[in-house]
Amino acid sequence: MTALQVKNVTTDDGARLAVYVREPACDAGGTVVLGHGWILDHRSWLPVVDRLDPSLRVVLWDQRGHGRSTLAGGGHKVGNESIERLGRDLSAVIGQVVPDGEKVVLGGHSMGGMTIMAYAGVAPDEFADRVRGVALVSTAAGGLRGTGRAGEAGLMSALRHVPLRLGRAMTEKGQRRTAFGKGARPEDVRDATRIVRGTRASVLGGFYGALMRHDEIASLPALRSVPVRILVGTRDLLTPPKLADRLAQELPDAELTKFDGLGHMLTWEASDDVAATVTTLSR
Repeated sequence: MTALQVKNVTTDDGARLAVYVREPACDAGGTVVLGHGWILDHRSWLPVVDRLDPSLRVVLWDQRGHGRSTLAGGGHKVGNESIERLGRDLSAVIGQVVPDGEKVVLGGHSMGGMTIMAYAGVAPDEFADRVRGVALVSTAAGGLRGTGRAGEAGLMSALRHVPLRLGRAMTEKGQRRTAFGKGARPEDVRDATRIVRGTRASVLGGFYGALMRHDEIASLPALRSVPVRILVGTRDLLTPPKLADRLAQELPDAELTKFDGLGHMLTWEASDDVAATVTTLSR
């Protein structure tokens, strides 16, 4: 089990972000900063972290409103959440936790990948100065349409006002069906479901709108100056392969890898491959 030091970062709007750092076991070989997806938390990256080179410093954080992190003002009331705001949060995490002047490799799963794109858009000069490589895992620069279920947008809007945790409303069967691909290990589905159940319904509803509005195509030129790896499962129902193809078209020098039969949760389903990608970018 990975040993993590817990730190706190306060953003300019008063959100308190829980940050988790794995210090290198020997002389530092660089720093990687890994962002998680919607209604997950930093633990979704642990299967990958356990497989990373021990010489790497690893920085994880709970996105605002997720895990042990608060929303603006230090509370849990959902406001006008946006992916752009998450990009500014990433800037704060790097600025307050990563040693001055050190370049980092960024990895983002789902909403975490969108956070990286937003960071490149809101702070392009800082991005160019601090980032040496990017892994975009099961993510998209825009074009999200939800599940298409009738009444979904209205339900999500109503959930913005429900502070209760999702709990058993989220089932392992549902997670397996919507988030994982063929042959998912039961223990992985169980771990993902446990994390999702701890998320507030208000965060589910509040960030749904942010995801549907998300469009970072204009931010992508900032990523063309660094090596980028794009990873997607062919059975990803949440950020489908066509959106990874769109990313690859906008980033012609990026390397796109598709995993046959796998779903959205590549940090569990393809943890060896994700870890190898992050490690390669760090060299």
